[in-house]
Amino acid sequence: MSAGTVHVHYWASARAAAGVPGDELEVDGAITLAEVLDRAVQLHSSSRLGDVLAICSTLVGDRPVNADDPASVVVQPGSSVEFLPPFAGG
Repeated sequence: MSAGTVHVHYWASARAAAGVPGDELEVDGAITLAEVLDRAVQLHSSSRLGDVLAICSTLVGDRPVNADDPASVVVQPGSSVEFLPPFAGG
């Protein structure tokens, strides 16, 4: 296992709910996307971030992972996770 950081980025209403553009999660090694979600919600527990993240599209690095079970998506230290709420318009 290799320690490091997972870079979490919130966009649009996710950013508004979190009150910050992102978080840096210190990790001891690879974690699952489910763990990233749990930690993000815990960091902003007084907000509605959990509700917003539940409807977001999610990228791990460049890869969309919306159809995957978050418990099966592995996030390596140094990776970025981006939460993109639905956008209106085109």
